[in-house]
Amino acid sequence: MKRIGILGLGGVGGYFGGLLAKAYYKSSEVEVIFIARGETQKAIAENGLKIVTDTSETIVFPKLVSNNPEEIGVLDYLICATKTYDIAESLLSLKKCITPETVILPLYNGVDAPERIQKIYPKSTVLQGCVYIVSMIFSPGTIRKIGFFEKLFFGSNTASATKLEELNAIFQKAKIESYLVENIEETVWEKFIFISALASATSYLNQNIGEIISNPKSKKIYIELLHEIEAVAKAKGLQLPEDIVNQTILKLEKSPKEATSSMHRDLLAGKNIEAISLTQFVVNEGIKHNVKTPLYEKIANTLL
Repeated sequence: MKRIGILGLGGVGGYFGGLLAKAYYKSSEVEVIFIARGETQKAIAENGLKIVTDTSETIVFPKLVSNNPEEIGVLDYLICATKTYDIAESLLSLKKCITPETVILPLYNGVDAPERIQKIYPKSTVLQGCVYIVSMIFSPGTIRKIGFFEKLFFGSNTASATKLEELNAIFQKAKIESYLVENIEETVWEKFIFISALASATSYLNQNIGEIISNPKSKKIYIELLHEIEAVAKAKGLQLPEDIVNQTILKLEKSPKEATSSMHRDLLAGKNIEAISLTQFVVNEGIKHNVKTPLYEKIANTLL
């Protein structure tokens, strides 16, 4: 029996965790455990997790929903999708569930998570991963997904091929569009370039995607951020597509106009925001590699 924990039941964890729970509800091979507390735990325990898309509504039940490590038990796989500022606290609370055999797949907005998790659990296998999806918490226990786009990429330069392929098979059987990729760091950075510039611009300008695209001044700021983060990625020696800036602008233009970044949504809701991982991180990497990032610096100072 393979036991998979889903930590963080927001837009990403809730949606992909929901697909896993639905596929393996009666399985004798895979057990899906939602790690949640408070309102979310209560709502899912009583009514299941509801996933609302543009065309459907589904209610799914995990094998267990809990935040008690004794109850959760040892995990074979742990998919983490909390906010980046919760990484240390949430993972340390699961010490009893994580062994050197546990494979951890971080699906956060930033790119610094694998390194941070590896420091906490040096003996466990920590993969790299990222997703493309527009989804968010509608209310405790309800996830709303917008549009049809959903892709999950993951990989590792150190993990055993057997474990990676096993996880990919688990995903695909759950109808998750997952890709096991060799050059995962580049893939993760391509996504990070998109999300970091978008989160920084939307939060700083207080505008959604449609507003940024249609306002020349705003679009110029967004593009300037892309050039700064591209320079940082190149200085790190990452092999990114030559036209990464144009590719990223096209991605933005294809995104739902009414959508915005999760960081901007959190800012509007008066919640804690991920500016350290999404904005300040780029400034810090720039300093490390002698790359100037004046606009990132200005926005980081404003947001933090």
